[in-house]
Amino acid sequence: MVVGRRNADYQAFSKKLRQKLEEEDDMISQLPDPLICQILYHLPTKEAVKTSVLSTRWRNLWLSVHSVDLSSWDFQNLNDFVSFSDSLFDYNRVSCIHRVKLSIEERVKAGLDVVSYVKSWIDSGVKHKIQHLHVRCPPEFCYELPPSLYICDTLVILELYKMNMVNAEFVSLPRLKTLTLEDCWYSNESTFERLVSSCPVLEELKVDIAWNDTKVFKVKSKSLKRLGLVRVSPFKFDFVSGVVVDAPLLCDLSINDHVSESFSVNSLRSNAKLDVSMYFGLRCFDEESVSSRRNSIRSFLLGVSSVREMIICPRTFKIIYEYSKLEPLPRFDCVSRLCVTLCVTNLEWLSTFLESCPNLKALILDWNGNAKKMPINKMSGISFASVPKCLLSSLEFVDVKSTIFGYAVEMKVVRYLLENSRILKKLTLYLHYHAIQDDFVMRLREIKRGSDECRVVFNGLVKTV
Repeated sequence: MVVGRRNADYQAFSKKLRQKLEEEDDMISQLPDPLICQILYHLPTKEAVKTSVLSTRWRNLWLSVHSVDLSSWDFQNLNDFVSFSDSLFDYNRVSCIHRVKLSIEERVKAGLDVVSYVKSWIDSGVKHKIQHLHVRCPPEFCYELPPSLYICDTLVILELYKMNMVNAEFVSLPRLKTLTLEDCWYSNESTFERLVSSCPVLEELKVDIAWNDTKVFKVKSKSLKRLGLVRVSPFKFDFVSGVVVDAPLLCDLSINDHVSESFSVNSLRSNAKLDVSMYFGLRCFDEESVSSRRNSIRSFLLGVSSVREMIICPRTFKIIYEYSKLEPLPRFDCVSRLCVTLCVTNLEWLSTFLESCPNLKALILDWNGNAKKMPINKMSGISFASVPKCLLSSLEFVDVKSTIFGYAVEMKVVRYLLENSRILKKLTLYLHYHAIQDDFVMRLREIKRGSDECRVVFNGLVKTV
């Protein structure tokens, strides 16, 4: 649905621009060639080629455009797409090709060797000093990346979708800064490791591991700054190898991994941001199940203990809480901003984790579940017996993202924060109209606060209560 909408928007833009070019041909034709080529750069190649019929002035301009953007969706069938693309790359271009984007969405038809064509197109791009390559193919292609791409000294951005990564003995990508690999297949574990480690200036890496790939993935890079890793599967495997990250300059780590049984982070900068949704290969999240991953959880928490900002999903937070029953959590001394979502019935876990964040300055809190239907015995269990150090000495901002209806458990959480936060400057609450209609605000005024400077913000309106 999203791809279709994007294509429709792109086609509408192309049509409008082409009409504009036709209407203003005389004026635009007076522009210098480089400027016209820059205009054509933003069109799909098929549309850019059509401008050649406008006049003799335009006949060959499209050949100087530094971009090739081709999608099989723009053609009536795959044969037409291949024929057009092959003739395009066969041109003996004088100019460089800075960007090549190939999107093949159709299934492969019998007798049509698309794989060989794609290889020749990419080889042509490498020959013409390509800087940005984006290739998306159907999974049945089993397309292998051509060897020429592994030693491309001009490539800056590489985006591959459903590619078969060959185990090249030599890889040299000296200028590659951004690498995206989605559902690609690697012949062995060293293939991925060698690819990443052979990019000396790589700054951003996005990896979406195929659902049935159980290999160990090692991310070793001395230059990497941003890493996004996705590893999810609808099936449960007997054993799934883990992930190892060794990137001393990493400052942004996003993990969505429900499969790996271990995730080791060897080094992370003290100003790094961590967004984590990890299950450690578990399907159950009780204390007994968590105990079976005790060593893996400890290793991961120690590896990320120096981060500055943390975003934690509900199930990962539950795993961490169950782990805290087995042994103390490491201290997160550098964490100044924490965004956490947890189940409404487990709000009492919050203070346990905050004990490990002594220098927290900003807390973004969200809970899911129906506070109205919370059992009495569960609500009475939310005692918040301890007051973490951060509430006494560092916490300045709290943003409760959950919509407040005015239920007892919600008031209990708000009361705990207001009474015990000694230097709190701002508490943001998002009130449902039910809460506005009842005496929720009046009850807030009765709370004895720990900070005289605290402002309470309701739905963006600042009030002092």
